[in-house]
Amino acid sequence: MLCGIDEAGRGPLAGPVSAAAVILPENFPREILRDSKKLTPRRREEAMKVIYQGAFAWGIGWASAFEIDRINILKASLLAMSRAFEAMAAGGAALPQGLTAVVDGLHVPDIPLPCRALVKADAQIPEVMAASILAKTARDRMMERYSWLYPDYGYERHKGYPTGEHLKRIALHGPSPIQRRSFRVKPVNEPPLP
Repeated sequence: MLCGIDEAGRGPLAGPVSAAAVILPENFPREILRDSKKLTPRRREEAMKVIYQGAFAWGIGWASAFEIDRINILKASLLAMSRAFEAMAAGGAALPQGLTAVVDGLHVPDIPLPCRALVKADAQIPEVMAASILAKTARDRMMERYSWLYPDYGYERHKGYPTGEHLKRIALHGPSPIQRRSFRVKPVNEPPLP
């Protein structure tokens, strides 16, 4: 069996980075899986439910905007991945003998398994596709909840990514409490939103 690990949210200007670790059983319906970026939000939600119900084990991990600013986005992404693996391991299912992990990208987190990095693993390895879907849906939901706390920023729409709307709202209201202050924000030359 294989543990797939992936993150979501490295590029936004606000909010946490999330990660997921997933082990799929042999009989899992892999045909529902794709790279999370290639699925519509509705399809991601549908796949998420199937993964939660049918995975052998899964875990979600986070690193906050504060942690991202303190240690940098790469280290924070790897920390979130380690936390996802720990959450999965603590979930009650005994990890299979001979388990190895594949991580999307160039770097591997510090976990107690043989682990290899593979660029574009989220488009090739079903377990990493599943992790990609869980990490993305978890982060999107978290950003929607942040929009309840900080309604002036439109987080429910852009999820903290550097869209024109987000940049205008930062220019108008200043940084929100979940802003990644170590990320450079380019000035907006258009008039701010009302």
